[in-house]
Amino acid sequence: MQAEKQCRAQARAGRRVVFTNGCFDILHPGHVSYLEAARAKGDFLVVAMDTDAAVRKLKGPSRPINNLEHRMQVMAGLESVDAVTWFDKGDPRAIIRKLRPGVLCKGGDWKVAQILGSKEVLSWGGKVFSLKFVDGKSTTKIVNKIKKG
Repeated sequence: MQAEKQCRAQARAGRRVVFTNGCFDILHPGHVSYLEAARAKGDFLVVAMDTDAAVRKLKGPSRPINNLEHRMQVMAGLESVDAVTWFDKGDPRAIIRKLRPGVLCKGGDWKVAQILGSKEVLSWGGKVFSLKFVDGKSTTKIVNKIKKG
C-alpha cells in the first residue's frame, strides 16, 4: 500500500501525518475548505475514501455519482492532499491502525468520541479534531438540486 509507505516515511522524518476519510462524491467548496483545515493540523494529509459499495450503503442506491477511481483522481489533484487511499465497509479503523496518523480529523457533524478511529489515535498519543463545516455545502444538496432541474 503506497499510503502506508508514505506515512511511515513522513513519521520517520518527524512530520505529523493527518488522516481523514469520507465519500467525497461530488467535490465542492465545503470539501476543499475542510481538507485545507485538516492539512493545517499537520504536515502531511492522507485522505481515505469509501469504496463505491460503502457509499451506496451510506448514501443510497443512486450513489456514488462518481466511482472510486474518479473520486480518488480528483482528490489527488488538490493542493492540500498529499496521499489518497481507500477503505471498505464504511469503517476506517483498520487502515488507521496501519497508517498510525498523529492526527485524525472529521467534519463538525461528528463528536470526537464518536469518530471511528479516535480511540486508536488517542491511544498512541495522537490528536483528534472535529472540524467546522462550511454552512450550506453538501453533495446531497447538489444532487437534489440537479434532480429538481
